[in-house]
Parts: sequence; structure tokens; C-alpha cells
Amino acid sequence: MFLACLTILLTGVLLCGPAYALQSQSNPQQPHQPKSAQQPAANSPTAQQSPDDEALPPEDDESVAPKVYPLDPLESARNIKVGDFYMHQGKPAGYRAALGRYEDATKYNPSSAEAFFKLGEAEEKLKNKNAAKIAFERVIQLAPDSKLAHEAKRKIGNKS
Repeated sequence: MFLACLTILLTGVLLCGPAYALQSQSNPQQPHQPKSAQQPAANSPTAQQSPDDEALPPEDDESVAPKVYPLDPLESARNIKVGDFYMHQGKPAGYRAALGRYEDATKYNPSSAEAFFKLGEAEEKLKNKNAAKIAFERVIQLAPDSKLAHEAKRKIGNKS
């Protein structure tokens, strides 16, 4: 197959010269028509919508598909570390960035008490008291006898 293509290409170069070979490669459909005849008018239906430009149905379009979060404790831990970096900046923008990372961490590992605790702390810093309380309650559900659960109970008690 490769040899056949190479032979055709070389034949085109030898018989018609390099200009014809380059032109036929760039527009293989109709090499002998003038440019005005090759391209449809800008307002014609074929110029406005070609089969390649049609939008895919939402179920097939990966760019609009929701992000999938498979169980991945390592990815969860990585998101917690990055969230900690943002939290230590001590600014609202950092808290918002950390919040997103902690949310991802809880999605990658829904049984991580640490991820939910840190999510609660980020919500607390952003003054989202109800969301913080929900996150702290989840910590208590996941690890009721842990230090994080004890701290979460204390934080919930301060909010009541």
C-alpha cells in the first residue's frame, strides 16, 4: 500500500511537475476546476454545515460529558495535598481553590474522613456554615471514633 502511494506520488511529480503534485495533494476532489468552482458560496447550505461540523448528540460528545470519578484513593490523597497547599495561602481565592480540590478528593474516595473534614474546614473559611456542618457530619458517620470525628463534633457544637 505504501509503495503504491509512493509510486503515484512520484508519477505525479515526474509527469506534471511539483506544482501539480502539491495542488492535487492539498485538494484531491477536483484538481482541474478553478478555485471559484471548487468552493461553495458562503451563504449556501453546504458551506454553512458540512457532515464533519455537525454536533454530536450529548451522550456521544465527550466535551460535555460529566467527569467520572472512579474509586482512586491515591488521586484523592493527591487532591488533599494540593488543597492543603491552597488552604495555607490564607486568602479567599486559595480557600475556593482548596474547596474544589477537597470536593474532588471526596468524589475519588467517598469513604475518606480526612477529605470530608478538610472540605468542612474550607467551607468554614468561606463562611458556608450549612455546607461545613454537612461535611463534618459525614466525618462523624465515616469514622465515629477518630480524632477527626472528635474535632468535627467540636466544630459542629460551635456552630449550633
